Amino acid sequence: MFGTRGKLAGVAWLSAVAIFATPASAVEPEFRFDRDTFAFQNATVLKYKDGVPFLRARSASDDPTNRYTRRCFVMTRTAMQFHRFARFDSRGASLDDKALAARIRLVTRRKPWAAPAPENQRIVFPGYANLRQMSKARPRVFQENIGGGFITYFRLGNGRMFFEHSREYQERTHASLDAALSHGDLFIGYLSTYPKLSINHAVLVYAPNKSVPGDELEHYLAYDPNHAEAPRELTWSPRDRAFAYQKDIDFIGGFVRVYQSYGKPLQ
Repeated sequence: MFGTRGKLAGVAWLSAVAIFATPASAVEPEFRFDRDTFAFQNATVLKYKDGVPFLRARSASDDPTNRYTRRCFVMTRTAMQFHRFARFDSRGASLDDKALAARIRLVTRRKPWAAPAPENQRIVFPGYANLRQMSKARPRVFQENIGGGFITYFRLGNGRMFFEHSREYQERTHASLDAALSHGDLFIGYLSTYPKLSINHAVLVYAPNKSVPGDELEHYLAYDPNHAEAPRELTWSPRDRAFAYQKDIDFIGGFVRVYQSYGKPLQ
């Protein structure tokens, strides 16, 4: 039988086998709005008031110009990629614009549907505590390097809005949403009311929201790139088998169809 030294060697060997035989994995950290979203926001191409474009509504003279537009898909995708593949080190010295741009592009070139990277394999951003802080300090570098918005109109996955209108499809989408959140994952939803054109938008759903007692709806918190100030709410009605989205100045509120995006290739 083994002596004491042999036993210790055996324990060490078994420990090493256990460590290296276990495949590298990473648990995606909790997504927090105040930490993991952008401090700047996307804007619609047209101006709206209560869901009505200014082509038919009178514009106020003090309305700001819509300059950073068509980036809802780009911003939700990038927020997901930073959550999965980046980490921040507030103790380090911040990068200059050129180096920061290069690292941002390293993150955005990762497949957004890939599993989150282990901590020691993430792309490091020194000088800042989180994405919101860094995007507040360096918005231009982000806006110039996370991708253009016009090309997102031609995403293959968007074509589902023309033929996937059934409540059964929305039930399957709702099941996918719940499955993603139950595994600590994120869900990017493309919102459409086609053939009406009242909304054409992408949001990142990251957590269930508290429901009011007696309320039959299921509530979800969403990061909406058009709203940097606070989360928005998506709801699901089991009775109607339909989603609805929160009202704002751009959208009249209510019924939307939801199509998952970036959950797999070509989606």
